[in-house]
Amino acid sequence: MISSFYAALSALLIVWLSLRVIKLRRAKKVRFGDGGEPKLQVAIRAQANATEYIPVALILLILLELDGGHLALVHSGGIAMLVGRIVHARGLLTGSLRYRVLGMQITLFTVIGLAVANLAYALYKGLHGF
Repeated sequence: MISSFYAALSALLIVWLSLRVIKLRRAKKVRFGDGGEPKLQVAIRAQANATEYIPVALILLILLELDGGHLALVHSGGIAMLVGRIVHARGLLTGSLRYRVLGMQITLFTVIGLAVANLAYALYKGLHGF
């Protein structure tokens, strides 16, 4: 399955963001939460934001592939989702509002696109008795 490739890359992105949180917690000696540390707050949000959007996008991507979605469509969705999440994380971690907004736009348009594609395939198959 092609979507497993994007799931693996997404998992590595989440692990990388998690390691940043761990590193900052150790450096700032914060056992739980953010300890009021602004850099740690940002790192935690970057990690949390990825864990909030990636699962929904991956579910839609996997379902699209299982439903027989065109190979180019599955790849486009996977690439766009990863690019959106990386750009957004960069924006959060560097304080760039431009990248943060761009990353969210890419992510939201990708989720909407994947949802519409899934609806289209489901309706087509429903109407044609597949």
